[in-house]
Amino acid sequence: MGASSRKNVSSDKLFYKIGEISEIAELEPYVLRYWETEFPFLNPRKNKTGQRVYTRKDLEIILQIKNLLYKEKYTIAGVRNKFGESTTRKNTVSLKTMHEVRRKLKEILHILK
Repeated sequence: MGASSRKNVSSDKLFYKIGEISEIAELEPYVLRYWETEFPFLNPRKNKTGQRVYTRKDLEIILQIKNLLYKEKYTIAGVRNKFGESTTRKNTVSLKTMHEVRRKLKEILHILK
C-alpha cells in the first residue's frame, strides 16, 4: 500500500463504498466482489439501495487478503485456511461450557415456575 492510498483513509469515516475501498486497496471492484464469493468472512453490509457498505474492519481484512495473496503468494484456499484458523479458535465454545449454560438456564426456568 503506497503513501498515496494511505492518505485516502479517513480515521473519522465509519463506512466506505466499493469505489473508495477499491481506490484505497488499489484493487478493481470486480476483485472485491469476487473475494466476497471466495471468503465467507468478507461480507460487507448492503444499504437500502443494495450498494455494498464496507467498515474499517472490512478494509483491514481486504488489505490482509491482498497481502497474503499478492506478497506472500498464498492460494485462495490457503487464505481461507489462514483466516479459518483464527476465526475458528475465537468462535468455539467447549461442550462442557454449553452443558453448564444449559444446566443454569434450566435452574432459572425452574425458579421462575
